[in-house]
Amino acid sequence: MGAIYLVRHGQASFGAADYDALSERGIEQSRVLGAALKPRIPSVDLCLCGGMRRHRQTAEGALQAMGLPLQWNDDDAWREYDHVAVLAAYRPQWADQTLMRAELARLPNPHQAFQTAFAAAVERWVSGLYNDDYPESWAGFCARVDGALRGLRERLGKSQTALVFTSGGVISSVAQHLLHLNDTHTYQLNWTMANASVTKLIYSERSLYLSTLNEHAHFEGALSHLITYR
Repeated sequence: MGAIYLVRHGQASFGAADYDALSERGIEQSRVLGAALKPRIPSVDLCLCGGMRRHRQTAEGALQAMGLPLQWNDDDAWREYDHVAVLAAYRPQWADQTLMRAELARLPNPHQAFQTAFAAAVERWVSGLYNDDYPESWAGFCARVDGALRGLRERLGKSQTALVFTSGGVISSVAQHLLHLNDTHTYQLNWTMANASVTKLIYSERSLYLSTLNEHAHFEGALSHLITYR
């Protein structure tokens, strides 16, 4: 059997000018993740990043801790959906991220206020009722992820190992495909995806299976302060 490890990126920089960069905690998460993966994955046949800065930074920290070369291919098919466009379709003034940050900063709990608005924006996007409002519809996003997975599987030989650094929405879409989840359950699953968690797929010549989902035991116990979801 071969294996595909889907890694969600470490914590991004919420509220910063560049959200796509890892926070200090996100950098630490990537190193702890790599140390946990080192005995499990001694070698990797193919390493991919979804093309975003937070994907590459997570790969850097994890691969270094694993003692593996800092080498990967960027593949935009594994890129996360455009959360700015999803938010802007729901709340147009938030197309200006500076304005959004300033508005949230005036609230008692910026993180909670953002999450409430973001959940409503994603629900609107997933509904499929407003597809013309988005550069990429929910259905289009899921089709892109499905194509990325099929393309990766076709590139891998028998009993090889791939490591893919990507995002929670992408991993949730993969889970939807393999577990036959409906759209509502899929985006609800996305909210529980821990940063720097691991989802493992196994494959044979005929089939592809979900083996584990959202593994993050490497942060439990003494490192529980590293468990984050956004």
